[in-house]
Amino acid sequence: MEYIKKDLASYNLHIIKTDKFKTINIRLVFHSPIIKEEITIRNVLCDMFMQSSKNYDSKRKLTIKCQDLYAATIETTNNRLGNYILTNFHLSLLNDKYTEEGNFEESLKFLSDIIFNPDVSNNRFKKDKLDIVKISATNNINSAKEDASSYSLMRMAEAYSKTSPISYRMLGYLEDLEKITEENLYKYYLKMLTKDFVDIFVVGDVTEEEIVPLIKKYFKFKTVKRKKVPYIIDSKLRKKRLFAKESIDNSQSKLAICNVTTSLSPYERFYPLTLYNIILGSGSDSKLFKNVREENSLCYTINSVANKLDNLLIIMAGIDKESYKKCLDLIDSNMQDMKKGKFSEKDIKIAKEYYLTALDEMLENESSIIDNYLMMELLGTDDFEEKRKKMLTCTKRDIIKVAKKVKMDTVFCLEGVKNERD
Repeated sequence: MEYIKKDLASYNLHIIKTDKFKTINIRLVFHSPIIKEEITIRNVLCDMFMQSSKNYDSKRKLTIKCQDLYAATIETTNNRLGNYILTNFHLSLLNDKYTEEGNFEESLKFLSDIIFNPDVSNNRFKKDKLDIVKISATNNINSAKEDASSYSLMRMAEAYSKTSPISYRMLGYLEDLEKITEENLYKYYLKMLTKDFVDIFVVGDVTEEEIVPLIKKYFKFKTVKRKKVPYIIDSKLRKKRLFAKESIDNSQSKLAICNVTTSLSPYERFYPLTLYNIILGSGSDSKLFKNVREENSLCYTINSVANKLDNLLIIMAGIDKESYKKCLDLIDSNMQDMKKGKFSEKDIKIAKEYYLTALDEMLENESSIIDNYLMMELLGTDDFEEKRKKMLTCTKRDIIKVAKKVKMDTVFCLEGVKNERD
């Protein structure tokens, strides 16, 4: 696999050359410091791109065009990455070797048309299309409680901080949705085109000579480069743990625990912390799974995840409300054991094998490969081989040092109050 980065003035082009896949994957990433009041309008804009463009003025015509391009797939997504919001355009298509000459260029032209030539008249988007998207957005926002696990994480984040991007609801807000008009949506679209940072990634059996001219031809930005704010959030640890609860009409309760990681070095954040998380709560070999679920039957499900850019480690469990205190005490005890080094070299070996297997699987997926190079670009993380080397040299001492920097901060319980006999 060969990696080439080209600085094209207003944006960066990343070419990852590999003959492992029959397809070519392109991801165009707009990234901007996240503003709470702009999440909803950005979600709406993201969906508007997939409704139509000037040359394909219906969703049906967009779908037909994708089929004409030998079943190319295209989608848009929004996600938060630390202090930033990312709007992604994903395009996947068969290499010309397996279709016909010119299909790749036609697909790039199609993607360019969606981005730069939206269905706009008189400086405004079409009202009928906006109405469709706003109905969908309203339904998404109103359905937040339907997934109790996700909702508990959302409420835990809001309990942790009222102002941090960690607490922002990526589904958006109804009060902001009501303010969106055809005119101000178009103004926001122009702002995104001119103010956002842009990176374009291409993965597949391609060459620099064929890619660079085509990208320059179809993707012309006038973004002015400026100083970036940090991607990693400097999360603060409160002096005393916060405990919060909310009732839900459900027979099962959801426990969400926010643990703050303090003063981590880049090495600690991406290697010892990863092993700490795997040993503590990621998977069926973890301490929490064995001790809380299997041995003591205090939960239905339990796992942990390291949100490295937020400087948080989150623990989630599905419990009976009567088990709340015992479950929390045992989780706390397991975290204390990690600080004391009460885990074996076998635990470390299993965790490393788990990580290396996941790394190998990433190399078999074009989207995961792009994710890795995106993190290299935005955060200066290591490439695949360097990750493998550093993980293999990580020691028990490194993990214990990190364990002492993981501190329980906010405990949120979405308490089920429904009687199972009702």
